[in-house]
Amino acid sequence: MDADALHADLERLRPMLLKIARLQLRNEAWAEDAVSEALLAALEGAADFAGQSQVKTWVVGILKHKIVDQFRRGGREVSAEAQMEAAGAESIDELYGPDGHRLSPPLDWGDPEASLSRTQFFDVLQACVEHLPAAMGRAFMMREWLELDTAQICKELRITSTNCFVLLHRARLRLRECLETNWFAMEQRR
Repeated sequence: MDADALHADLERLRPMLLKIARLQLRNEAWAEDAVSEALLAALEGAADFAGQSQVKTWVVGILKHKIVDQFRRGGREVSAEAQMEAAGAESIDELYGPDGHRLSPPLDWGDPEASLSRTQFFDVLQACVEHLPAAMGRAFMMREWLELDTAQICKELRITSTNCFVLLHRARLRLRECLETNWFAMEQRR
């Protein structure tokens, strides 16, 4: 691939890469750093790019590694916002009665495979993930998007495996509620 075409592709991909990094890192400066490092690595490694995948796939793969590196550098920095989110993390318990059963039954999701084919669904899903508390969102995205195992997530976030499982469980519950409210309920009205 020639240098001009690669520069054009990278310039076109930058907003999408920033969106991914912001969603993962929830810190504007860290997201900018990760994307800049990914783009630099792509430029430096252009000779090694064999063209067996799309440039987008290749650069997103580089970005995944830069995000993990940024998690390592960011370590245990905790913002005041994250502390406030942690204090309200128990609100998910309000969905369940004393007997442990849900107070209201979940909505019928219809045909999830048909919903997956719609790009609007992914926009709603992304908005739901963005509204998760930082720790939950980070753990969820590390598991589902970065495909890290529990041990890696625990190491990166410096949490116990029990805490990791709780964060993932709560993230999934919140995502379910958000999707039911903002996607599946809307689909039933159509």
